[in-house]
Amino acid sequence: MVLPRLVRNKLGLTPGVRLVCEVSGNSIVLTPQGVPNRVKEYVVDPISGLRVAKRAMGSETVSSDMVKELLEEFP
Repeated sequence: MVLPRLVRNKLGLTPGVRLVCEVSGNSIVLTPQGVPNRVKEYVVDPISGLRVAKRAMGSETVSSDMVKELLEEFP
């Protein structure tokens, strides 16, 4: 069964999340189990003005030079 992307995103569902299936009258009720309560935090990029995800603690900062180097390797 494939759930619509908007539903998956809203509920934070990822592949492998288990769903409990119950019958309620003529309806099927699916309840996700073990879904972490993740709240995505965003910041606004000062240069582009675009909303971007916050960097995870301990992750490496990506510099413009790193991006340029990666793009040079891209076909």
